[in-house]
Amino acid sequence: MPFTLAPRYDDNPRLEDLVGRLRAYLTDELLPYERAHGITPESKLDRPTLEGVWKRSAELGFYGISLPPELGGQGLNFTELCALKEELTASGAALSHSVLGDMGGPLRVGAVLKYATDEQRERYLLPVVRGERACCFSLTEQDAGSDVRRMRTTATPDGDSYVLNGHKVFSSAAPFADFAVVVARMADSEETYSAFLVDLDTPGCRVLDGAVPMSGQQMEGDLVFENCRVPVANLLGEIGQGLRIGIGRITLNRLLHCPSLIGAARRAWDLSVGHAKTRVAFGQPLLALQAIQHKLADMATDLYAARSMVLATAAKADRGENVAVEANMCKLFTAEACFRTADQAVQIHGKDGLTRGHEVEQIFRSLRMFRIVTGTSEIHKNAIVKALV
Repeated sequence: MPFTLAPRYDDNPRLEDLVGRLRAYLTDELLPYERAHGITPESKLDRPTLEGVWKRSAELGFYGISLPPELGGQGLNFTELCALKEELTASGAALSHSVLGDMGGPLRVGAVLKYATDEQRERYLLPVVRGERACCFSLTEQDAGSDVRRMRTTATPDGDSYVLNGHKVFSSAAPFADFAVVVARMADSEETYSAFLVDLDTPGCRVLDGAVPMSGQQMEGDLVFENCRVPVANLLGEIGQGLRIGIGRITLNRLLHCPSLIGAARRAWDLSVGHAKTRVAFGQPLLALQAIQHKLADMATDLYAARSMVLATAAKADRGENVAVEANMCKLFTAEACFRTADQAVQIHGKDGLTRGHEVEQIFRSLRMFRIVTGTSEIHKNAIVKALV
């Protein structure tokens, strides 16, 4: 079978069926819905719109699909999840982040279910799995990004409550979430961090519009805590487990971000091929120029290399092996390679690629972010060398 950047999964009938049905949903329903309602990646989204996507995705079996069957999912392994995540962003759908539950949904809470009490599971986490509630994670602060231990948000024990004070930034999904998983430093210690389930309508908790990132997506929020009282029953896990809960997800999250980047870069490649075939310059299509052919060849090779790394690492994770080093390598290489692809796509599109609102220009801005988001390229390099040398 000839090589193609749109992968096939003939060796995995279940995955081939899922990918086929997902592509059909995106092409036949979600993208037409977005066009009819003028929804773009930079639209300010409202809760009813998102709930509609959650409900329809759940009806089709996609929402929370990676969760175990007892929680309503299909127990997808990491390799299968990577395949679906690539297809979502390769479609160009602005609401793709809500189909599986990446943004405020089941994929956000799946990793913390094991820390929750029965009451917490019933009140907070399972409603998210069912698409009835949404959550966000609040870890980052203005001066505590990669150096997370610089956080200054504190939790002070006071009778049957903890009192939270501080300011969290870049909390994805905060504008439409019902509650947050908040990591705070215990007030009587410099090195003890705990996690709390905080209802966002709790007195003393305010949700502010967050800074709009260069992608233009309006999905971030700041959480401000001013003597916000959280019941003792809302402590998630044990005292001192906050960083394990908050950043223990990071290794796999770094890996699972990669297929989304690959999908976006694949979309940029598809758009570039289409443009090169139809744009005429000096009496011939751009595709006839060797300089354009070389750019497309470099783009395709970067995407193939990135996908190969990611799928090999996902397969290793599926076997239960430690992939900490490989996950950092995947995120480092994929972020850099996909940005190179987007950069070449802008070059191929010329003026159109520089025009605000053009899809390639938006992809370029989005992919540039991921050389920083969820760990800078430099942080990944530090982690790789520290583990190997």
